[in-house]
Amino acid sequence: MSSAERHDHHHDHVAGHGHRHGPGHAHAPAGFGRAFAISAILNIALVIAQIVYGVIANSVALLADAGHNFGDVLGLLLAWAAHSAAQWRPTKRYTYGFRSAPILAALLNSLVLLVATGAIVWEAIRRLWEPGEVAGLTVMIVAAIGIAVNGFSAALLMAGRKSDLNIRGAFLHLLGDAGVSVAVVLAGAAIYFTHWYWLDPVMSLIVSALIVWGTWDLLRESFQLSLGAVPGAIDHAKVEDYLSSLSGVTEVHDLHIWAMSTTETALTVHLVRPDAGPDDAFLGETVEELARRFGIHHATIQVEQGVRVCDLAPAHVV
Repeated sequence: MSSAERHDHHHDHVAGHGHRHGPGHAHAPAGFGRAFAISAILNIALVIAQIVYGVIANSVALLADAGHNFGDVLGLLLAWAAHSAAQWRPTKRYTYGFRSAPILAALLNSLVLLVATGAIVWEAIRRLWEPGEVAGLTVMIVAAIGIAVNGFSAALLMAGRKSDLNIRGAFLHLLGDAGVSVAVVLAGAAIYFTHWYWLDPVMSLIVSALIVWGTWDLLRESFQLSLGAVPGAIDHAKVEDYLSSLSGVTEVHDLHIWAMSTTETALTVHLVRPDAGPDDAFLGETVEELARRFGIHHATIQVEQGVRVCDLAPAHVV
């Protein structure tokens, strides 16, 4: 029998329900499905145009932009699917529902972008040694359309970027695409007036560097969250200090903090209170304070009296 089964496991109870979320409990924003759909459709049309005119204009920079946008189309579709899955109800097998789907989507999104960027870099390096004639005016026009499409798509997702890593990833990629398209317009203008065709692969390498730079943080954060790391906005030590300062608490152990989704954080902990019995008021206040101070809206607290040493008390035991 586990420690969790041997000790009384107390939750905050309200009106007969087993577990209460903290105030301001935030689920993934539900109103962005349409924004994802519109952005995906616009970007699919843009990718097709960039590929066609990139071949016609013999521009690797325009093809690089198309490759980047194609990665974003896949990312948008993936983010859209994950955003929808996060709204599904929990099941007996998936007891947390599918709230972690956006974390996986953000991770896969960043990996797809990096792979696509590698292919762009390979082609750009080859073109440096064998630059061909490039239709600068065509490059400018198509890239300018890219600025409008990506800028509009980014604006559709702007409101959700602060509260959801998945939406933030899609927003940043679209915003980055708009910036990349600006660079491609400038390269097209320079080629049109100077006929320096080597500028085309050079610009594609600069674009690729910007993609990697902009994607790295998303890759790192989504990878960490997928492994159950403490979200970057939460200080584990401060949470532990707060719990240790609670009335009657002599020990805090088995403290775990992880991201349930890109918008929700969960916590489980054992608190030793030798001189206190079951106390729903204590648990309720603690849950509310964890939400207010740290944005942790799904807390599960096990209270022990310390009669015996908990099997999970040692720091190295999980």
